[in-house]
Amino acid sequence: MVAVTFPDGARRDYPPNTTGLDIAKGISPSLAKRTVAMALDGTLADLSDPIERDAKIEFLTRDDPRALELIRHDAAHVLAEAVQSLWPGTQVTIGPVIENGFYYDFFRNEPFTPEDFAAIEKKMREIIARDKPFTKEVWSREDAKRVFADMGEQFKVELVDAIAADQPIKIYKQGDWFDLCRGPHMTSTGKIGNAFKLMKVAGAYWRGDSNREMLSRIYGTAFAKQDELDAYLKQIEEAEKRDHRKLGREMDLFHFQEEAPGSVFWHPKGWTLFQGLEGYIRRRQAEAGFAEVNAPQLIDSSLWVASGHMATFRDAMFLVEPRKEDERTFVVKPMNCPGHIQIFKNGLKSYRDLPFKIAEFGKVHRFEPSGALHGLMRVRAFTQDDAHIFITESQIAEEVIKVNDLILSIYQDFGFDDVRIKFSDRPEKRIGEDAVWDKAEAALMQALEASGRPWTLNKGEGAFYGPKLEYVLRDAIGRDWQCGTVQVDLNMPGRLGAFYIDEHSNKVTPVMLHRAMFGSLERFTGIMIEHYAGHLPLWLSPLQAVIATITSDADDYAREALMHARRAGLRAEIDLRNEKINYKVREHSLAKIPALLVVGRKEAETHSVSVRRLGSDGQKVMPTDEAIAALVDEATPPDIRRARTAIAA
Repeated sequence: MVAVTFPDGARRDYPPNTTGLDIAKGISPSLAKRTVAMALDGTLADLSDPIERDAKIEFLTRDDPRALELIRHDAAHVLAEAVQSLWPGTQVTIGPVIENGFYYDFFRNEPFTPEDFAAIEKKMREIIARDKPFTKEVWSREDAKRVFADMGEQFKVELVDAIAADQPIKIYKQGDWFDLCRGPHMTSTGKIGNAFKLMKVAGAYWRGDSNREMLSRIYGTAFAKQDELDAYLKQIEEAEKRDHRKLGREMDLFHFQEEAPGSVFWHPKGWTLFQGLEGYIRRRQAEAGFAEVNAPQLIDSSLWVASGHMATFRDAMFLVEPRKEDERTFVVKPMNCPGHIQIFKNGLKSYRDLPFKIAEFGKVHRFEPSGALHGLMRVRAFTQDDAHIFITESQIAEEVIKVNDLILSIYQDFGFDDVRIKFSDRPEKRIGEDAVWDKAEAALMQALEASGRPWTLNKGEGAFYGPKLEYVLRDAIGRDWQCGTVQVDLNMPGRLGAFYIDEHSNKVTPVMLHRAMFGSLERFTGIMIEHYAGHLPLWLSPLQAVIATITSDADDYAREALMHARRAGLRAEIDLRNEKINYKVREHSLAKIPALLVVGRKEAETHSVSVRRLGSDGQKVMPTDEAIAALVDEATPPDIRRARTAIAA
């Protein structure tokens, strides 16, 4: 007998090989009808799977959040059947679930286009309406290869060969159509529903190899309910309006070009914005006791071998080939941590020197496939607001909580109030002994629980040298962005020979906390632009005000107002062009200038300005001194405002 424990704690014994469907039917026919899958000890499984061991069981309806992945997985299979039904001879390859949807890669002589989507979606609805059950079979490796070869599915033959020898070859059928798949699936195609949509088509090389066949990839999305799909499509529409690449052009902030893929060409306004972010972090971390340092860009590869990067991170690193006069190989740094350990090691450190906090706006380079590059969000060259804290084991919880509070307060200053924390434990590819990881994870968990903040587990997503906390921001249109991190590292300092002298005169390896608050400044800039749709807070806006004239009679007064604004500390420019004021207003609104100070003959005579704010149709006439003073006050960064308030108190 196998013991099955239900969510309410009840426990019952069943004969071996009883399926989840058998149990659901035994409880009630209605439960069996609305159940689409089950979870055994938290792992999703086919409802028809036999239960072979004692386990906790949960029955999933299609409205369960965990069923969304199954809905999308099943939709990918239906997409593949629809395509082969409409275009016989098309070969299918793989069709995984991805964030917000799914895709399927196809091989055919002529690529698909968005114009094909209507026919495919119609056929998908027909297949869903047939409501054929998903059934699983386990085939021998030889039979699977023979069947797929006879069908002309050469890619599937390769996939069978790639499956480990100790793994079963699973085939899932939906009526007459079948696919090689790990599963699980819901009970039938009808459970998918009609809340799906094909989104785009793209090219993709087979298995990511540019020397192999080019495939046609169709992306789609699916949800449990139509209103959820509608909300997502609306979010996509809004995201397109907020696209930082589009706004970056309109605001004249930056550009990219093929000669430097994945690297940003910052324009004056964009660099002003970047420096504003950097200056803010510099003030906050100095207040928290961090000293700023700078480590070399090129470091001998031997250091990266010793640190463990060469074994675990080599594919993402740029190496400089040796020259005849110097046969060493150098690495363009992908991370700042090994360099910071060298700074810590330079000079004897005592336990009295700990915590030892150093920070760097380190420029790092990592190889990202060209197809993955995406504006500021995914680049090859970026700047980290990186810091490392060298501490004793007893200081871990205290210092992690300090960094946690600092990070959360920073996000509040930028208008992000919805922040989630993920605990990421040991990845499969890592350095260090399990006992060391046990200690690091326990220490980080202790700090997390002491903070009192809610969190979720991000299984297996820690850094290769230690577990971490990840900070995920939710933006104005509901998208999540992973930004800051705190990592506990009990491995790398020892590998690179770092130590301090404890109170007993013993050499002790320090614990190193890795800390990033924005993460990548480039990426955070992109997130900010999209979060605010380009309407940046006045203190961050690279150009805070433009003084524009209605007639040339006001040119001299406009110049005086500009000097006044700049002396007061505003980033301001002047627009004396012989254009109508409505044209100037439209142009500066498109460029997302927060404040437009309009002056004409009347304003020059009364020493006033007509203030127009971005996003508002109204205008307000104010004395020039008063208008500039109000803008200066609003443009004060939040951390400086707090400091002034504290001093005044």
